[in-house]
Amino acid sequence: MLFLVLRGILPLSLGIVSSVLSSAAAAETTPKPEPIEVVQLPLPPVVSTDDVGACTRQVNPHGTGCMGKTSAIQGGNFSPDGNYVWASLNFTGAPAAPDPASIYTGVQLIMVSTNGTNFSTGDPWKCVTCGVPESNKAGSTSVADYPQTFADGRRAMAGANIIECRAGQLASDECSPDQIYIYPIRLSNKADDSGPGASIRELRLHPDNVHLGFNSYSTTSSGQLNENGYFGRLHFNESPTTGSPRTARYDLVNVTVLVSPNGPQPYSVTGDRLYINREAITVGEFRGFTGRGKEVLYIGSSWESCNIDLFAADLITGHVRRVTTHPGYVDPVGDSPDGRWQVILDTRGTDRMEFLSGMRGIPPMVDLLTVTTVASVRNNGVRRFFQPWLLDAEGDHDPNYYGQQINAGGNGQPGSINDPNWNAGADPRWSPDGTRIMYWQKMVLPPACGGTNPLPCPNSTEPGGRTTRLMMARLTSRQPYHLEPVPPVADTVPWGLPYIPGNTTIPDTLDVPQGNFTLHGLDSGSAHVVLQKNKATSALNFVAVTYHNYSDDGLHYIHGTESVAATQLSLTSTRLEWYSNLTGTGVSSSTKITSPNGFHVVDDAMTNIFIANGTLVTTVDGVVYKQPVNEG
Repeated sequence: MLFLVLRGILPLSLGIVSSVLSSAAAAETTPKPEPIEVVQLPLPPVVSTDDVGACTRQVNPHGTGCMGKTSAIQGGNFSPDGNYVWASLNFTGAPAAPDPASIYTGVQLIMVSTNGTNFSTGDPWKCVTCGVPESNKAGSTSVADYPQTFADGRRAMAGANIIECRAGQLASDECSPDQIYIYPIRLSNKADDSGPGASIRELRLHPDNVHLGFNSYSTTSSGQLNENGYFGRLHFNESPTTGSPRTARYDLVNVTVLVSPNGPQPYSVTGDRLYINREAITVGEFRGFTGRGKEVLYIGSSWESCNIDLFAADLITGHVRRVTTHPGYVDPVGDSPDGRWQVILDTRGTDRMEFLSGMRGIPPMVDLLTVTTVASVRNNGVRRFFQPWLLDAEGDHDPNYYGQQINAGGNGQPGSINDPNWNAGADPRWSPDGTRIMYWQKMVLPPACGGTNPLPCPNSTEPGGRTTRLMMARLTSRQPYHLEPVPPVADTVPWGLPYIPGNTTIPDTLDVPQGNFTLHGLDSGSAHVVLQKNKATSALNFVAVTYHNYSDDGLHYIHGTESVAATQLSLTSTRLEWYSNLTGTGVSSSTKITSPNGFHVVDDAMTNIFIANGTLVTTVDGVVYKQPVNEG
């Protein structure tokens, strides 16, 4: 998962920053904490070396494979009956062929029992893709990412592939390797349909099991990297006559780019007035669908400065709603099948982001340049600061409700369920009956700890010293439910841009002119805004704002100045020269201040290593939030 939004995510609006619902009716709808039991699901045994043959019968008596200490996993969703969850992992140390155990090598897709039962091998897990003949997987690619199952139990998706069992259910003994077929998923990107197609990533099934959402990159005319979300129908093409691979595959057809070229745009200028429209749809990074598939979920443009939130847009009407408001960074999300609940992975509770986002009510003006760098701060290299949080479908709809941390019930000691050195990875998933949640975790490893990094490296307490684990949360007070299948939705997204391979120009929704403008607060005050562009590339490279008692919500009033100059170092890296001297009054007292010589930061979105000179400090009602120490 990568949050790369140099142009794809745009400031959506001047938000109603901290929605205050103080009525008794609002208080009555705020969920109360509920009992949650977290357990760890079994994984293959661990070997300490990748050497051929290291996975002996002494290590795994069943001869069904081993994983390494630092082998990456990625958790997936539940099987239709809820008895298994999917996961991808890297098998290592297998003996050489012709030993039957030689098939347990490399990145593979497994099913893991959730109810304590074993497969016929004697293991609580089954490798589904191990040993699949080459002739059954022509053109396929890695199955490492986002494993998901179809409702028929015969098919799964991982990476840009669909895995199908012709003999029956994927969990059954009849589903042997020779009965498994792995088909690539292809998006055409040329008018004559030639070539391998576009590179697509972060694929997520729509609940109707017919459509698919995904992300893809492109480059803008100004040389910056852009990411957009897409929505399309899966079509099985048994004998393609164009494009490659020229083998059975799933083609994406009737595709829509999730941009709204004819709808309200995030920014508009009339004379010397600058306007920002909160109804604009800006799908910077597609993150999935709501439970019954009515809305698309995405990381959208900030409604307040440096606060990156989750948004939802109705696939038909385009109505936009802000799901989260907390100043932490949110990204992965999983909606419950009935659409009434969600699990988000968020930095809330860690204070990782608050030096940037803790001061509320600032409109997202400097975000025109800072959003990618701000998003990158959420990680320290390979270390995430995510924990799973349970929210109702409305999200952060009450100032006193920011959800319930799912794994808060531990003692915080090494290896406990809330050990801060274990952090969650995308995506959390719900069981079909709404009573359980899958999430997976990684323990911090060098270089994100030890050496020049001030965070000490912990020792794993997991079996074999492994540094990944698969977790399941039981919502013990909930009753299971059964839902009818989601009927297929329309291919057409009325507000979107129809995708025509080789002939689709995606508009740059950040096409604002340079100049001096006035932005009026929705409640009071104004801001003087200066926008400048690079003469060579026409890309925006300087934003300066002076606030005069500015307020959008009648709660937070902003005074002072802030400016950012940006120098693009590469497609994924920008150097920011940041100066801030802001004061907030109203329901809280706050400041956001850089050191006298400014705050100078570089954070490559591909590496997420925070390196800064100078300081940026935010203080809210006496609580001081400082930036992380340099991590490079």
